[in-house]
Amino acid sequence: MSLDAVLAEIRACRACAGDLVPDPRPVVRVGQATRLLICGQAPGRLVHETGLPFNDPSGQRLRAWMGIDRDTFYDHPAIGVAAMAFCFPGTNPKGGDFAPPARCAQLWRPQLLAALPHVELTLLVGGYAQAWALGAGARAGMTETVRAWRAYAPAVLPLPHPSWRNTGWLKRNPWFEAEVRPYLAARVQQILRTP
Repeated sequence: MSLDAVLAEIRACRACAGDLVPDPRPVVRVGQATRLLICGQAPGRLVHETGLPFNDPSGQRLRAWMGIDRDTFYDHPAIGVAAMAFCFPGTNPKGGDFAPPARCAQLWRPQLLAALPHVELTLLVGGYAQAWALGAGARAGMTETVRAWRAYAPAVLPLPHPSWRNTGWLKRNPWFEAEVRPYLAARVQQILRTP
């Protein structure tokens, strides 16, 4: 199936209608030239409202980690964003958003990844994305998976979620800033410079 056909089906998907509040609005941003694929967990409320992935404070932090500005993030054809779940799962009254529904990844990941043959690096942003994408290859929890980043490189790089909720995690794990962030920025520049 062509990428255009896969994207048309994803954007028309209503498999979770009735289960999500608000109604489904799939958000995915990839193209034939995608070589750097960012796989988060699911869109947040602001992303749902605007249709732009990582169009929120988490996106600002992610772009800083990547060493790129907003225009590059959204305009460079090598960068694609496809979360494990394409629709905002709703806000949990206990805080944060609900977990992304596994149904979405089961329905769409195989076809989408097959239609993106040029991906050189996949960023797995957050524990849900890491668990789904790595399966048995994930370590016991997000921290240990990110700590083992060298085992997944150069094709995959697990990252913590860039949410403000992880500010404490970043302070407790200074090795991320010292080791992972420079590697990430260098890999991003390498991909963006290569035609």
